[in-house]
Amino acid sequence: MGIFGFFNREKKETLDKGLSKTKASVFSKITHAVVGKSKVDDDVLDELEDVLISSDVGVETTLKIIKRIEKRATADKYVGAEELTRLLREEIAALLMENNSQDAESFSISDSAVPYVIMVVGVNGVGKTTTIGKMAYQFQKNGFKVYLGAADTFRAAAVEQLVIWGERVGAPVIKQKMGADPASVAFDTLSSAKVNGADVVIIDTAGRLHNKVNLMNELTKIKNVMQKVIPDAPHEVLLVLDGSTGQNAFEQAKQFTAATEVNALAITKLDGTAKGGVVIGISDQFHIPVKYIGLGEGLDDIQVFRRMEFVNSLFGE
Repeated sequence: MGIFGFFNREKKETLDKGLSKTKASVFSKITHAVVGKSKVDDDVLDELEDVLISSDVGVETTLKIIKRIEKRATADKYVGAEELTRLLREEIAALLMENNSQDAESFSISDSAVPYVIMVVGVNGVGKTTTIGKMAYQFQKNGFKVYLGAADTFRAAAVEQLVIWGERVGAPVIKQKMGADPASVAFDTLSSAKVNGADVVIIDTAGRLHNKVNLMNELTKIKNVMQKVIPDAPHEVLLVLDGSTGQNAFEQAKQFTAATEVNALAITKLDGTAKGGVVIGISDQFHIPVKYIGLGEGLDDIQVFRRMEFVNSLFGE
């Protein structure tokens, strides 16, 4: 086996392990729901609906999937559990494909945007700063020079945590004193990154949802100030969500997508939950591509999200 085959196998094993709780406690129930049944009937569909909702796929997305399954089952003359699993896998994959995004091959950036600026948003406690550290590590492994900006100036712990991550992965962290203007930190970070030839800049921002108007104003100000240094920054607004919170992650997605132009998602802590279905529901409901998933505490326990690999891992393919 070549070196690339080894790394792909290693990534698959990490994905399978990270999604094992969701697979074991939820998606395996699908087979049990149809054992002994010779056709799709209302009982089978009701059980399937319960399984999907219990995995936090979300009601709207679940009903959409059930409707598609019912239509396909009628047309295909479904006869057993294996066929239902196939239909379900295909329809979930189709839903994930419908936001018109492309799966990235690895931690990469566009050649037309250097430095590539990522502004990271999300509430405190979802693994935002940890995700930034892991992303920095992965980008650097791929040969990119990374700068980090500590623009979450309202929590001293947030700045300290980012500095620790920067030291751990070897990425410079631009910071100011606690309570400093976050936009000023972002300006300094982009200015320094540009002068020093950085390829990727990741800006951490404060995670507060108590006042959506204030959040919107703050994020808008950060973006406007960054554009004085790099006119088309940020190239990516990445919303980090904790997959283990289930429906609460949906609510956070609503709040942040209303406050700023989120164009990518990172869903963390999937290894510690049976609620991995939240990835499917959020991708479907918000039409924003899931770009990264967090599957553990290690530096390599973050992956670029690939839709078919995710679905196949859930169904044991």
